[in-house]
Amino acid sequence: MPGGDCRGARTNDRARAAVSKERRESYAPIGFFGPIRFLFRFLAMAGLLLLCLGPHYLNKLFGYPSPWPSRFLYGIAWISNVRIVTEGIRLKEDVFYVSNHSSWLDIPIIGGITRSAFISQDGIANWPVIGWLARLNNTIFVSRNDRASVTKQVEIIGEALKEHQPVTIFPEGTTTDTTSLLPFKPTLFEVLAPPPRGIRVQPILLDFCGEGPEIAWVGEESAPHNAWRLLCRRDVIPVRILFLDPFDPADCNDRKEIAATSREQIRRALSASLGGKPVL
Repeated sequence: MPGGDCRGARTNDRARAAVSKERRESYAPIGFFGPIRFLFRFLAMAGLLLLCLGPHYLNKLFGYPSPWPSRFLYGIAWISNVRIVTEGIRLKEDVFYVSNHSSWLDIPIIGGITRSAFISQDGIANWPVIGWLARLNNTIFVSRNDRASVTKQVEIIGEALKEHQPVTIFPEGTTTDTTSLLPFKPTLFEVLAPPPRGIRVQPILLDFCGEGPEIAWVGEESAPHNAWRLLCRRDVIPVRILFLDPFDPADCNDRKEIAATSREQIRRALSASLGGKPVL
């Protein structure tokens, strides 16, 4: 009945609003010094960008690979008060990283450690400054809605892998609060079926050591508000990057099996990080 559908929609809207209000009330208070911390961190990031741009373009001018985008990303994470520890053996090239996703901080954390390029939705390409910075790091922009362009997108990802730069994908397609794992979207795993020669898939777990729900960018929170909260934050943001067992995608039957194999490793590692809490 139409009336029932409307009542259900209103109930869902109220439920979402209640969840958003509950999350807002659970955020740590900004405090008097929060805006001062934000200002200093913002200025430090701007200074770091200016410091890295010159040598980056010099490397490009002379045709050398540039390490400066990853150094910039690592610096962004450090300025944001992120402190990183790694576990496991990391593959450094000819690797397709697959990671869980909770925040914009995932980009500087993973990129700063691995020198990885990222696969990102095409809407980010038009964000002021952010889109430009993403291009400096060889970000591959893909459309989630244009089914006709999937083949072309797969070709672009394949070419990136042939250049031996690591590539990272967040196959959940959105962010979570780090206590759950969404189904993986298998479409962009198509580039691995069959894989370019020598490519391995390495799943990654980003573990924020219990701070995930506070750090996560989820629900109706805007990107600027999440950045404001985190850059005003006093406490350290601890993160553990767990590099899981790499596998040969050629051993899988198709892209769905590659996605499922990656997800299962991350699911088990996430459950262990939560003290054995079941993760579906």
